[in-house]
This record gives sequence, structure tokens and C-alpha cells, in this order.
Amino acid sequence: MSAAQTVRPPRKHRPREQRSRTASAALHTALAAASVVAVFPVLFIVYVSLRGRDGWQEPTRWTGLDVSNYTHILGETKFLTWFGNSVIVALGATVLGVLIAATAGYAVSRMRFPGHRPLMWTFLIVQMFPMAVLIVPLYNILGELELLDSYAGLIVTYCSVSVPFCAWMLKGYFDTIPAEIDEAGRVDGLSPFGTFWRLVVPLARPGLAVTGFYSFITAWGEVAFASQFMSSEEHYTLAVGLQTFVGQQKAEWGLMTAAAVLITVPAAVVFFVAQRHLVAGLTAGGTKG
Repeated sequence: MSAAQTVRPPRKHRPREQRSRTASAALHTALAAASVVAVFPVLFIVYVSLRGRDGWQEPTRWTGLDVSNYTHILGETKFLTWFGNSVIVALGATVLGVLIAATAGYAVSRMRFPGHRPLMWTFLIVQMFPMAVLIVPLYNILGELELLDSYAGLIVTYCSVSVPFCAWMLKGYFDTIPAEIDEAGRVDGLSPFGTFWRLVVPLARPGLAVTGFYSFITAWGEVAFASQFMSSEEHYTLAVGLQTFVGQQKAEWGLMTAAAVLITVPAAVVFFVAQRHLVAGLTAGGTKG
């Protein structure tokens, strides 16, 4: 038998990306079911908020929709004051936290100074402590500094929670930026901070977006610290103000659901602004440690 006769024609294999109709139907069904499970709680809260003050008691009985809960919250409570306080605290914690985390992450990524490795491990260990353990020592520290019941005290507290994670994230992201950029900045006469601010920060926008979003969400929805450190109602944040809707005899679930819908709007806006950077920042920050 000749060599030509022993050669067999190659088999035609079905491309791996092609699926059968049954597999595609099962996949789309599973995705649709997961989407329903994820979206249903949000839609149910919106629905209950439009049922009036007592509509939550019989959610399956159709009685029409109205916006009385929203008008009551916006016109007869201090919701707008709480909203403004939350915006001040969240933005302050985001700006200050990202600035501290970025400078710390850049310093550990680029500079070799005594204790730079223990510093990052200290950040990691700090993240292991639950918030309940930190309330008493932070309360005493803020009391000594006369920062209780103030925006500054709450901003510093939230930075102590978000900075360790953000520093780790940004350190990994700065590791992916070539060090030659820093050398080029020094050749052009830039100071170390000038190199960081003018050359490195623009390249690190995805990582900064991730850490900024994390810092904002941490401050926007936090309850434990705010309820303990803010004693006057004019300084309440939204998370603390919502507790006034719960009394000893009755909870105003209609008002709480309407307030919950309004609270999610700023968080959703921040997410949509930062979403195009989130995937790039998370993946790049996790490539090097």
C-alpha cells in the first residue's frame, strides 16, 4: 500500500462555539430565570412604594397606584436634609479616600522604603476586623478629637474602612503601568508628585473609577457608624434617617420603600458613570499583587 493511499482526509469537526438548539434554549432559560430572580426584589419594592401608606399589607390586591409615599417623604419629612448630608459625606469620603489610597498604592508600587511590605499587609489585616469591633475605639478617638456628630468625623471613619482595600487595588493597578513612564517624567524635570499626578493618574483612570465607586457605595449605604456617631437629626444621613420610620408600635413600610427607591438613584447614576472603567480596573488590579 502506497503512502498516498494511507493518508485519510481530515474529519470535519463541529466548531466548539456552535450549540444545539436544546442547549441554547436551556442556556437562555437559565439566564432569563436568573434575571427574574435578580430584578424581582427591586421591582417589588418599587411596586409597594406606589401602593400608598398601607398598600404593603395586601400587595397582591390591586387598588391602583399613587405617589403619596413620595410626596409625603419629600414634603413632610427631612429627607432632603438627610439626602444632602449623605451627598456631602459620600463625596468627601470618596475624594479623600481615593487620594490617600492612590498615593499609598503608588508609593508602595514604585518606591522601596523600609516597611513597604509590612504596610500592605497591615492594610490587609485591618480589613479583617468587623465594623462592630471598631465602633467603640473609633468613637473614643473621635470624641478626643471633638469630631463626633460632624461630617469630618464620619468622612474620616469611612476612609479608614475603604482606604485599605483601595490601596491594595491601586497598588496592583500601578504595577501594570510601565516604570519607564516615571523615568521619562524625571528626565523632563517633573517632581515625583508631578510625575504621579500628570503622567500616572491619567493612565490609572479605570483603577481610580473602581476605587471611587467602592468608596462612594461604602459611605452611601453605611448604617452602623452613622447611627452611633451622628446624634443630631440635622446631621443624619439617609441610612440613619430611615430609622425614624420604624416605631415601637408600627413600621411605615410604604415610606421606607419609597425612600429606598430614591436612595438607589444616586448609586445607580455613579455606577453608570463608572461602569465602562469597572471591568478594566478590576481585572488589571488583580493581575499583580
